[in-house]
Amino acid sequence: MRLNRRQLLIRSSAGLAAAGFALNALPAFAQSVDVEELMTPGPLPEMVLGSEDAPLTIVEYASMTCGHCANFHKYSYPHLKSEYIDTGKVRFVFREFPLDPVAAAAFMLARGLPEDKYFDAIDLMFETQSSWAFTDDPYTALLKLGQQIGYTKETAEKTLGDQKLLDSITAIRARAGEKFGVKSTPTFFFDGNMVGGALTVAQLDAEIAKYL
Repeated sequence: MRLNRRQLLIRSSAGLAAAGFALNALPAFAQSVDVEELMTPGPLPEMVLGSEDAPLTIVEYASMTCGHCANFHKYSYPHLKSEYIDTGKVRFVFREFPLDPVAAAAFMLARGLPEDKYFDAIDLMFETQSSWAFTDDPYTALLKLGQQIGYTKETAEKTLGDQKLLDSITAIRARAGEKFGVKSTPTFFFDGNMVGGALTVAQLDAEIAKYL
């Protein structure tokens, strides 16, 4: 089903669960998963920062409409990037886990860009989340958001109508839930060990210290 204006308006209201999208839940419980299976790529190219030789790999599952995810990326992610990713200590893998159709549409816009623009778009989306994620007309808000990251109205509409792209993002989310027990966002895996919730800088440092 194409993600058009009417469906974004309807699905962004009370019927999200019935539409096949889970509502935000409590932080994920601690567990470990098979690292080889976790690191098997999904239907879309992996979005990765950092050295392949880094001693620690962190996988984050996030939703673009999740306030906790936005807080993590605003307050803790810059520290993660400067202190660990950019210094070769951490390889960071970012994966889509949309909690609602608006989040899925935002991910579609990010994925429709050249790969080297993906993280810039994600950063901007989290920074401006309040201006586009919770409006009465999410479709129009998404078109405006698209124009901020390099789309025209026409190319944004085309990307939001890409059923194959939507199906791929939905598949990434479904696999996270079915195979790895992801139930809420943000959820992190530190070398396959699950940690749920928006980690503070201190919590992030403490968790990383277990592996380095």
